[in-house]
Parts: sequence; C-alpha cells; structure tokens
Amino acid sequence: MKKVAIVGCGGSGKSYLARELGRIIDAPVTHLDAAFYDDEWNELPMEKFADLQRELVAQPRWVIDGNYNSTLQTRLEACDTVVLMDVSTVAALYGIFSRQIRHGAGHKGNGVHNRIHWGVVKYVATYRRKMRPRVMAKIEQFASGRAEVVLLSSRRQTRRWLRRVAAEHR
Repeated sequence: MKKVAIVGCGGSGKSYLARELGRIIDAPVTHLDAAFYDDEWNELPMEKFADLQRELVAQPRWVIDGNYNSTLQTRLEACDTVVLMDVSTVAALYGIFSRQIRHGAGHKGNGVHNRIHWGVVKYVATYRRKMRPRVMAKIEQFASGRAEVVLLSSRRQTRRWLRRVAAEHR
C-alpha cells in the first residue's frame, strides 16, 4: 500500500483516516480541500487543481483525501488502494456538526476545513442517494480489479482496519 485515494461523504472521517494512514505507511498526505481552497475560501481554478492532482499522483507514495468527482478518475487510475468511507447519513451529519463544535469554523490545518451552510448540509444529507452511486461507478470503472477497494461503514470499522494496516506495516 503506497498510493491511497480516500473518498466519501463530508463528515465521514476521511481526513482523520488520511492522517493516520499517512503516518502508518509513511506517505505524504494531501487534503484536497486544502489544495482547492485558499484561506478566504476562494477556489483554485479547476485546470490548476487537475494539474496539481496529476503531479501528486505521479509521486511514489501518497495518501489523498477528498471527493471532487470531476477529478476522481485521476486518483483512481493511479492508486493501489481506494478507501470509500461509507458511513450512514446520520453518522456523516453528526461528523460535520461535531467537527464544527470541536474545531470551530474556517481552515484549521491538518485537513480540517469547516464551513457549514445549507449547501453542505444538503450535500451530506443526500450523498448516499446522489453521489455515492456516481462514486461507486467510478471506482468500478477506474480502480476495481487493479486496486484494492476498501469500504468502511463506521468509525469503529475504520479504527479496526487502521490497526490491521499498522500491524502489517511493522
């Protein structure tokens, strides 16, 4: 495991998993929200964002967390492992609100980017119905059969999987 793409709904624990996994496998971690937004929440032009991801996936080791469906193919074609954080809608909503309470709003570094507004809540609330099928189709098209595909459906299952990966990398 050297090149890992982590995807899933907001509030599912992608950033936590990326930090822990990067530490375990000794790989640099990129949180796509940190690459896409500046401190004022201005977006990086999509062409530059896509170029940046092509540069990142050309490296020998990496962990990249984030969705950005329009550039997901780039990560899926280059990864050896893809992890879908497949938590329930309730768990994801709990995740975004509890993160907001713990860290407050804004860019907090270390993969924590909080900005709750109606669009974020709606995205999280409808992710399983609207985005998950699209993400699953891309995983099937660009990673399945070539990369290991891991579905983690709870924070407990995520911690258990991390312990197993850590044991394998000692």
